[in-house]
Amino acid sequence: MLLRFYVILCLIVLLAFETNAKQQQGKNSLWKNTPRSFTIDYENDVFLKDGFPFRYVSGSIHYFRVHPSDWADRLRKMKYAGLNVVQVYVEWASHEPEPGQFDFTGALDLPEFLAEAQRQDLLVNLRAGPYMCAERDMGGLPYWLMRLHPNVRLRTSDPNYMTRVMSWLLLGLFPRIKPLLYHNGGPVIMVQVENEYGNYYACDYSYTCELRRIFRAGLGPEILLFTTDNGTPSSLRCGKSPLVYATVDFGVAANAVSEFGSQRLFEPEGPLVNSEFYSGWLDHWGRPRQRVNTSINLVLPTQDFVKALDSILALKASVNIYMFHGGTNFGFTAGADTNGGHYSSCLTTYDYDAPLSEAGDMTNKYEAVRRVIGKYLPLPGGPTPSNSSKAWYGPVLLEHTGLHSDLHSAGLLESIVAPFPLTFEELSVFSGIVIYSTVVNFTTPDPSILNLGAVHDRGYVVINGARQAVVSRSLSSSSLAVRVRQGDTILVIVESLGRINVGAGINDFKGLTSNVTLNSKLLCGWTMTPLPLTDYERLTSALAKLKMHTVMKAKTRRSESIAARSDVAVGFFEGTLYVPEDVWEPRDTFLRFDGWTKGIAWVNGFCLGRYWPVMGPQNTLYVPHGVLKRGPNTVLLLELEDARRCRRTPPRRHSHNSNHRADFGRSTSSWYGNGREDFFLGDCSVEFVDTPDIDSPVPQ
Repeated sequence: MLLRFYVILCLIVLLAFETNAKQQQGKNSLWKNTPRSFTIDYENDVFLKDGFPFRYVSGSIHYFRVHPSDWADRLRKMKYAGLNVVQVYVEWASHEPEPGQFDFTGALDLPEFLAEAQRQDLLVNLRAGPYMCAERDMGGLPYWLMRLHPNVRLRTSDPNYMTRVMSWLLLGLFPRIKPLLYHNGGPVIMVQVENEYGNYYACDYSYTCELRRIFRAGLGPEILLFTTDNGTPSSLRCGKSPLVYATVDFGVAANAVSEFGSQRLFEPEGPLVNSEFYSGWLDHWGRPRQRVNTSINLVLPTQDFVKALDSILALKASVNIYMFHGGTNFGFTAGADTNGGHYSSCLTTYDYDAPLSEAGDMTNKYEAVRRVIGKYLPLPGGPTPSNSSKAWYGPVLLEHTGLHSDLHSAGLLESIVAPFPLTFEELSVFSGIVIYSTVVNFTTPDPSILNLGAVHDRGYVVINGARQAVVSRSLSSSSLAVRVRQGDTILVIVESLGRINVGAGINDFKGLTSNVTLNSKLLCGWTMTPLPLTDYERLTSALAKLKMHTVMKAKTRRSESIAARSDVAVGFFEGTLYVPEDVWEPRDTFLRFDGWTKGIAWVNGFCLGRYWPVMGPQNTLYVPHGVLKRGPNTVLLLELEDARRCRRTPPRRHSHNSNHRADFGRSTSSWYGNGREDFFLGDCSVEFVDTPDIDSPVPQ
């Protein structure tokens, strides 16, 4: 009934605005001489702001990748660089985590972010989606679309998709941003419809036309709508929508005259616009960091960012620098790509080699960009903004507090039982980890072949508490030889590393996505336990119960401590970072993972994201000052593979935090230790440092 109500309401609103939108939309806007208007003068190929010629130099920033305590700082620095506009994506998945549950609070307070941009005297180009890409999980689309309709055709006129799009836009997003449109007194001068749709296989004109009608219905006839596609005729042909202004995107290696020539094929009149001029590029785990040079004295000047920016501005074009400040994929929001069919997950950092670094520092590229902009637009005066000071807080000793698989075996979390494995989506799990468990109920040869089918994305196979193998979607490994008998328990701990964010593969189901066989016989009767990694209160409550459960179990067995167990090289580790009480406020810092392998980190319940230093190139996680507090700060790690740091080795430097030492006994074997005699639970530490490391070596 609720869904039917949404559909009826959306249709009523749509019909009410459709006729008026058709009458008012066109090249000769009726509002160009009103007190506040933003339109296009097609005869003179320029934008008009309040009736006067205007062009913008913009920079991309994503509010959901920046801690709210830093919004003002980043926007202030963007303004000082000479920008007059910022470009902002809207992430549907974050704002509607479950159907009908809209969230615009805290770090998702989009109206407040837009208001802050206006306070900094910046206009806004809002990229409203519903799809955005942005190297985010599923391109910013909510995972539950696939739960409700497993065969949904995303980014098409499929009614199962469009019904949810209408609900989100007309009931969730548009009522909140309409008061902030420029003609209503706000900073938003343009709104983008979809994103790079010309690159998508569907090329569904019914979809793009329907989106335009929805945007007009929800936002009114005055706001200028635009699309963005790469500068090829085929992309523009599918991405262009009637009565929506088409812009292009291209990087430093492209020929600006040629790219804008493609735009002219579809927009013979109007301003030239590059909506994504790339300051850097995205990065993946296990691959060298991407950079775009800023030097003007290169042998290949076409590869030079500053020179290319200058050439675009010399053509009197408007341009958006993507990214101007990249920020961070906090939590489980990073996406993934399939380059040549090879699955590659994106880093936690989204530094992007942008003019403002991940921590908001002004780089050499920032200074070079400001000089180029100053040739074409007046630069703001006043004092130069300062980079934030960073803190070295030193090592923090961590105590092993529990094995993640024990949360399942001890029955401390809700489990789901089914004949065959269910995907994350079927389990209503956005991301994180699900523990799959089954008991072998038939006789098997020794060894046997366990075939896990399609594991999305990384799986840890455990039989009777002993690790057998790691299977990886990236390596296309799903079969392994195991020694197993009737009655043995098989665990498969599956981690999602991010849904594909671009192309036809965005319908990216997670978990065990097919049936599992042992010597070609189906394994039936599965218990699935999602770890509540996106719900910190539930997680820590379960860990507290696990501590009590383990202590009681240890007393019953007359064990010395939980540290005497053999499986302490993985699991949860907890410690306390002490920020001096006498400081004015905490400072930005970076959490370093020397001696750790792969996992997830939280500080004060805030999920910093995934770490994976053995893959590189990222070896630190950015910790914004707004996450910290004076006094004690809780640090929690979930190490999934091997806490190599947990050996009897002293911290590199003495720190106040090292006084809070957790002393463990020796363990002669480990679930991931393979019986090593040198494995100790001694100084299980991480270190808070004042310098980022996101350019470390990667495996060859």
